[in-house]
Amino acid sequence: MSTNQFDIGLDKNAANFAALTPLGFIERAGTVYPDRLAIVHGNFRATWRQAYERARRLASALTRQGIGPGDTVAVMLPNTPPMVDVHFGVPMTGAVLNTLNTRLDAESLAFMLEHGRARLVIVDREFSNVMRQALARCTQQVTVVDVDDPLYEGPGERIGNIDYEDFLAGGDPAFAWAPPGDEWNAIGLNYTSGTTGNPKGVVVHHRGAYLNAVSNVMVWSMPRHAVYLWTLPMFHCNGWCFPWTVAAQAGVNVCLRKVEAGAIWDAIREHGVTHYCGAPIVHSLILNAPAEMKAGIAHKVHAMVAGAAPPASMIEGMEQMGFDLLHVYGLTEVFGPAVVCDKQAAWEQLDIVERARLNARQGVRYNLAEAVTVIDPATMQPVPADGETIGEIMFRGNITMKGYLKNEQATREAFAGGWFHSGDLGVIYPDGYIKIKDRSKDIIISGGENISSIEVEDVLYRHPAVLAAAVVAMPHPRWGETPCAFVEVKPGATLTEQDLMAHCKQHLAGFKVPRAIVFSELPKTSTGKIQKFELRQRAGSVSAIDV
Repeated sequence: MSTNQFDIGLDKNAANFAALTPLGFIERAGTVYPDRLAIVHGNFRATWRQAYERARRLASALTRQGIGPGDTVAVMLPNTPPMVDVHFGVPMTGAVLNTLNTRLDAESLAFMLEHGRARLVIVDREFSNVMRQALARCTQQVTVVDVDDPLYEGPGERIGNIDYEDFLAGGDPAFAWAPPGDEWNAIGLNYTSGTTGNPKGVVVHHRGAYLNAVSNVMVWSMPRHAVYLWTLPMFHCNGWCFPWTVAAQAGVNVCLRKVEAGAIWDAIREHGVTHYCGAPIVHSLILNAPAEMKAGIAHKVHAMVAGAAPPASMIEGMEQMGFDLLHVYGLTEVFGPAVVCDKQAAWEQLDIVERARLNARQGVRYNLAEAVTVIDPATMQPVPADGETIGEIMFRGNITMKGYLKNEQATREAFAGGWFHSGDLGVIYPDGYIKIKDRSKDIIISGGENISSIEVEDVLYRHPAVLAAAVVAMPHPRWGETPCAFVEVKPGATLTEQDLMAHCKQHLAGFKVPRAIVFSELPKTSTGKIQKFELRQRAGSVSAIDV
């Protein structure tokens, strides 16, 4: 039996192998750039030396509370300095960070605390009431650490006996943390939305967090010392791994407690923000702000958008403001974005409509993802790269979750055939770029014809008066179901149902034109995603009209 000569006596050891973890990024930033600004929040400033010390103090304090490997630390926090701290301090102990969605109700939060067996929870005073209710439903003992942010002036009170800043002060700034013994160890627990049944607990690992954080730098050409504005909630997929990305580049975390147009523009102007991320609704908020809010911005701003494809009007508007918009796509199970619509040089010569069509595609795999493609879920074979044949978008590689906590069946189903099944339906083009056609549950089947709700939404967004749009199925006595559109109109604009239907008829086949248009504010998650499950319920009582 032959042996590979390159394996003889050449084993991994402490000198040539270390587990990948994003925790090393803050150690490097804190020692190489100790005096550079790391965190901004109101009058609060922390350098990278101080940020590293805060993380180590937190790890030390948690360890003294008995927190260690296998434990869960939950946090109910907005985008404030403690939320930056926990992304490093919690995993430095070997524990797992569970960032809770601040928009959830007490019942959902209680389920997550119980399911993840949280031993300690860090709570901002704004969310004290709902967390008190959630904790009252828990059967296990949970230690509470209260955060009283000076910028918060609303209702709420402390619900524990430990103050966060006092907790930090009691920790050791020189705490001797160690990287994980295995990069496969869990670093985070992130729950899916759970619109039907209980949410699933997505377990993510140090290796994937490291690789996705580095990929963020690569796909965005993110420079050293970038100034990053936290418009994206850090509770959402660990802020798409950007707490670790910003540390890797020794950038600046500009905290933003609440997403408001005025606060965003003020931050961009005052701090020289160079990068930010968000759902399309966040970019629309920025784009449609009054002109006086936008005054005084002369530098280039890079924006990352995920969710619905950016319409031509958004791309054009961003360009006119001097913003560069990058379209990405991903899921909680793949650490946030894992696909990017990489722009080709030739696209710059095209008109805005054609550029928007190309940029509307989700794109190609992140640099450090192994593979993303479109597969027929019945045969597990790739679909033709013709831009027409629909299959399921699937992922494979290191930037994929460990699995769902305490849910073996869901994990097996998600990884069937050696791929992660996203549940998103899409096509792949000859150039290898993929495009979502719909979630499998969002395809509208009308008279036997499949209608992509995303295709209809794209057309609605082309109307200059439309701020936001969502399309769902509504019952129809003849066709079974037909499209129903829910639309938010831009402030100051006027739009009628007849005008918008006429617009749709110019760009869509007749059977795809919405049979009803409802003008109202759209229900959204805290990350700006439109809650279609709620719109489906509303659509059940809407009457279709003939078009």
